[in-house]
Amino acid sequence: MSEANGSPEPADDSSSHPTHAQHHGHGREAALWKLAVGAIGIVFGDIGTSPLYAFRETFSAAHHPEHPLPLDELHILGVISLMFWSMMVVVTLKYVSIIMRADNKGEGGSLALLALINRSSGQKRWTAGIVLLGVFATALFYGDSMITPAVSVLSAVEGLAVAAPAFSNWVLPIAIAILVILFSIQRTGTARVGAMFGPIMLTYFATIATLGLISASQTPGVLWAFLPSYAFNFFVVDPFAAFLALGSVVLAVTGAEALYADMGHFGRKPIRFSWLWFVLPALMCNYLGQGALLMRDATALQNPFYMLAPEYLRLPLVGIATMAAIIASQAVITGAFSVTQQGIQLGFIPRLRITHTSASTAGQIYIPLINWALMIAIILLVLIFQTSSNLTAAYGIAVTGAMLIDNFLIAVVLFTLWKWKKRYAIPLLALFFLVDLAYFTANLTKVPDGGWFPLLAGVVIFTLLTTWAKGRRLMVERMRESAMPIKVFIQSAAGSAARVPGTAVFMTSTPEGVPHALLHNLKHNKVLHERVILLTVKIADMPYVAEEARVKVDDLGQGFHRMLLYYGFMQEADVPGALKAVGACGGKCGGAFNMMDTSFFLSRQTLLPSERPGMRIWREKLFAWMLRNAESAMEFFRLPTNRVVELGSQVEI
Repeated sequence: MSEANGSPEPADDSSSHPTHAQHHGHGREAALWKLAVGAIGIVFGDIGTSPLYAFRETFSAAHHPEHPLPLDELHILGVISLMFWSMMVVVTLKYVSIIMRADNKGEGGSLALLALINRSSGQKRWTAGIVLLGVFATALFYGDSMITPAVSVLSAVEGLAVAAPAFSNWVLPIAIAILVILFSIQRTGTARVGAMFGPIMLTYFATIATLGLISASQTPGVLWAFLPSYAFNFFVVDPFAAFLALGSVVLAVTGAEALYADMGHFGRKPIRFSWLWFVLPALMCNYLGQGALLMRDATALQNPFYMLAPEYLRLPLVGIATMAAIIASQAVITGAFSVTQQGIQLGFIPRLRITHTSASTAGQIYIPLINWALMIAIILLVLIFQTSSNLTAAYGIAVTGAMLIDNFLIAVVLFTLWKWKKRYAIPLLALFFLVDLAYFTANLTKVPDGGWFPLLAGVVIFTLLTTWAKGRRLMVERMRESAMPIKVFIQSAAGSAARVPGTAVFMTSTPEGVPHALLHNLKHNKVLHERVILLTVKIADMPYVAEEARVKVDDLGQGFHRMLLYYGFMQEADVPGALKAVGACGGKCGGAFNMMDTSFFLSRQTLLPSERPGMRIWREKLFAWMLRNAESAMEFFRLPTNRVVELGSQVEI
């Protein structure tokens, strides 16, 4: 859980509180097909745009000029077979059938799964290692969030060079302009535009499926690729080339992790339905069509996706593909906002400004810092790598690294949460590890060509996340050690200090001891309010906490009350709103709250160097910088600006 003055600390298990017994996600009353169309528009944008570049890159000699793949039947059918069975094992079996069952009250994603594991398993020896793996998967996700929009938009716009060669020099400027516009509209919200995503992606998938079927019907022999024997023969006849090809084949399953992360928006059934009955068939039709085209005409390798269309349809296809790429990018950006919000609440990311862009949809949020940082990183990537072909070298590492880490999380779920028998779990895990390890090691060969970028980004972000989490834990421990027992304070101060009318709410990070702000206020102002509330906000290891379980109040006597507010990691902490609701509890908290008679006291910590073992000095400086630049607790908890008093305190870590 994380605590009240908005500086999150690592989760602790509070299963004794009723928060863990309720709220199983959103009510999904809409018809299955409506949710399925919505899922096609949001969830499948990333994997849906893979045909733009995945097949082409597998045969491209640019990354491995010493081992180019011949454009013959063995290799073409082998690659299509690998793509099909990768989608069946990685997407259908691993994510759709297994991982999506491991939801945290309806929510998915690495951090949601981490919170579920943490809550269910308690503090076991291996928990810390699993947490670090989950945090690194989250760090890699941010690297993926930078590369996906760059490669999707660039590969779509590159169709201009095929459809209208005169515009070849305009590919980069147009791609950058699209990305700038995309990030500029984030602050206005995407709810209105989002309604169009489903129909656009339906049109896109129907178009690429039709073009693929037309091509495949001209070379029906390509259908033999559905047999796993062709993938097997590929490895038998040309093992090293097949291994290198895996580094590009995996591009066909990029975006599979989005199915799990976006589960909270649509639910398991609509995503599963969309994948099995629409998206998977459409993708396979297109890959078969591209393979059939290359079997007939090797020169189409320049851009087999666009070459599937007759010349007069290529420009409209560029338009449809570009819209699909923008939607794929939007889904990743929205995902980055959502993951950041979870990270803040769970204690891995400092407070950041979060703006709600929709009054009716809780998940519609905008985080300015993440938005502009992503835009700058993506534009730099486009300028540095220049082409989608160069960018795909950087793409695979982030995806395969996250997928490999997910296997460790699955293992914990199977053995600890679901109690599977070893004879069932071990063969399944062995298959997942074998496939993902093969993909990851194949992508390691691309590190010099661009694979270094997501690794570097992952290490930097991992360092930031773990530094914040550890720094906050150390700070809370030091403050807890130096805190005066509340009963001693009340006995000594309540009778001696002058009491003034009104309510004082002291935001405190720990529900024990006397807050530093209360001690400083008494020391300098020498008064106590008639009613003193010691308030701690706790973030539960679940996405939502029901209203009836929101508040816990203890009457400490002499006008003092200890209050705990519980929120889920997908909820926003609105302290004034909660206090108004608490007023209904009557005498237990001293009656209703009038905001004009209530003052909020916050403590702003200043870090001091200490000889006590904590963190290395460079990490202490990094943590101090993050603490200084974190969003104000006043804004984070929606406190009224004219009712806040901030008092400084010094903490050694």
